[in-house]
Formats: sequence, structure tokens, C-alpha cells
Amino acid sequence: MPVPRPRVPLRLPYVVCAALLLLLAGCGAGPLAGMDGSGATTKAAGASGVPGPPGAAGAPGAPAQSRAAVPPAPTPAPPQEIPGLGPQTRAQIPAGAHQAFVVTGQSPDSNRSTAVLYTRDDPAVGWRAALEPWPAHNALNGWTAEHWEGDLRSPVGVFTLTAAGGRLEPPDTAFPYDLSPDFKVEGEGFHGEPLEGSFDYVIAIDYNRVPGTSPLDHTRPLGQERGGGIWIHVDHGGPTQGCVSVTEDRMKELLGVLDPAKEPVIVMGDASSLSR
Repeated sequence: MPVPRPRVPLRLPYVVCAALLLLLAGCGAGPLAGMDGSGATTKAAGASGVPGPPGAAGAPGAPAQSRAAVPPAPTPAPPQEIPGLGPQTRAQIPAGAHQAFVVTGQSPDSNRSTAVLYTRDDPAVGWRAALEPWPAHNALNGWTAEHWEGDLRSPVGVFTLTAAGGRLEPPDTAFPYDLSPDFKVEGEGFHGEPLEGSFDYVIAIDYNRVPGTSPLDHTRPLGQERGGGIWIHVDHGGPTQGCVSVTEDRMKELLGVLDPAKEPVIVMGDASSLSR
């Protein structure tokens, strides 16, 4: 009977083992490409470690450091305001007014002023001077925030302009104009100057009167004691009783440019009052 051979473990040849070791070393000690240590699939990473093509950094496109900075949009300039007027005075000008005849007294007790017409054709641009400054007169004793009959002061404030009139035929004007001989005036002013011709052209200031009526209308909504008949009229070379006066050529020019459709106003007072 044959004797059985003892079992001997199979041994791979030395050459085969060496070849397997070289193969494993060539793959590297880490996981295979496309696999993490747990066998999960991974994506190729760029230079920054962010998923994407090699060299990509952040959003697609050129590298951030090469992009040109976009300058901020310029801030629009604020609308121009009328010089010399403070916030309280500006707030009294109606939003719909596009013409403002600004009469600025030298001081509260002065009867000499400067008048400038401003227009606001584009609200985004603001106010601009439409005519050069004119010399003007106001009441003998200056200005007051609370006008009373006989105080010989001009009222301070913002008032609408809605009607005109006079003894002479008007220049070309869009204003309602009351041509009447009743605008005749005689006598002398405070300095002895003749008053004749002072009312040849007038523009009614809507202080204590019914807007839109003839300057000759004597209705006084605030009462007779608060005075009235405050006009812009032809200058007679001296102070007035309460009105504002400019030379005859300036009156004609003013009547020619004032437009009721632009809702004109007069802003009048001493410089210190108007700056509030």
C-alpha cells in the first residue's frame, strides 16, 4: 500500500512575489485615483482645492485679481436753491411755483432792497436767476412779520402773484391786466418826490386780498386793520407805504416774463428774516 505524501503549503515563486510588490508600489500608498479611503468616488480639485478644472479659482472666468474694478455711479448733484433763503422761507414756496421774484431788504429797518427773478424749469436742476439783480424800494420803516395798517412797513413772507393792472396799455403780458384810469395817483412821496405815474403799471401782491381779482379790489379777508393794497409798482424815487417798487422799464420787463401758468410768487423781506 503506498504511503501518503505529507501536505506542504504552496509557495509562490520568489520572482512572482517581487513582481506583485512592485505593482503595489507603483500605485502609491494612498487610495486609487477617483476613490477616497472608504471607496467613495471623488472629483478632481483645482489648485485651490475648489472642485473644478485644474487652476480654477471661485466662479468661472478670469482670475479675480485680473478683473477691472467697476467705479461707482456718480451721485447726482442736488437741485439748486435760491441764495439767501433759509429752510423756513423755502418751505413756504408752493411746490407748483416755477417763478419766484425775490426782494431782499438790506436790513429790517431799511427801505432799500434788491430784486431778482428766479425760475425753476427743471425740478431736478432747481432754481436759476432769470434776470440780473435790480435795485428796489420798500416801505419807509422797513419790514415786519406782522403788518398792520399805517405801520409803514412791508410784510415779510411768500405771496402769490395772480393779477396786474395800470393806467397805461400793458406790454405784451400773459397776466390778467386791468386797464383803468383809477390807477392814477397824485401828491408827493416821503422825500418830496412826485408820485405821478407810480401806478402806470402794477402787479398785485396777494397779501390780505382775494387772489385773481383786480388790484383795485378792496376786499380784505384778514380785516381792514391788517392793511392791504400791497403792490409791485413803478418806482417814484423814494420809499413806499408798504409796496415794492422798481423802475418803469423793469416793470415792463417783469410783466413780460411773468407767466400765470408757472404760478409765480414773490418772496419778500429783510435778509435776516429770509435766511431763516
